[in-house]
Amino acid sequence: MKLTQRDRKILKLLAKDSRLANTEIAEQVGMSASACWRRIKALEEAGIINRYAVVLDEKKAGLNFRAIVMVSLNQHERETGAQFEQAMSECEAVVECFATTGQEDYNMLVVCEDIQAYNEFLDNKLFKLGTVASVQTNVILKEITRSGLGI
Repeated sequence: MKLTQRDRKILKLLAKDSRLANTEIAEQVGMSASACWRRIKALEEAGIINRYAVVLDEKKAGLNFRAIVMVSLNQHERETGAQFEQAMSECEAVVECFATTGQEDYNMLVVCEDIQAYNEFLDNKLFKLGTVASVQTNVILKEITRSGLGI
């Protein structure tokens, strides 16, 4: 499915606030409410919109520690990677995890209560896997942008 300018505008509006009423979206993109609803359904059916989510204010939720964590594994077998990926997908503190090229094998966004909670994550989750060769942590000082939309 090729995205039109209207599609992109619809997606930007939904990314900013997925609870917007269809009539509000239609008005802002210059469509009838029924045509807008059909277009949103088409975007969902095409898999372009694959889910709607809540974006937390982490600080208000008591999650004051955020870091980009880069992990290198000591083995590069398929099973080792699958084991690591499964463990991270089950870990509440890991908000995002990406297999990447470059020096590290994985880059993750980790969010938790404080530095003590992060240390517990390292000791009780990451290092217990036995396949982690190294971890580099970059603490996030401030958020510059977070749109959730790359179009």
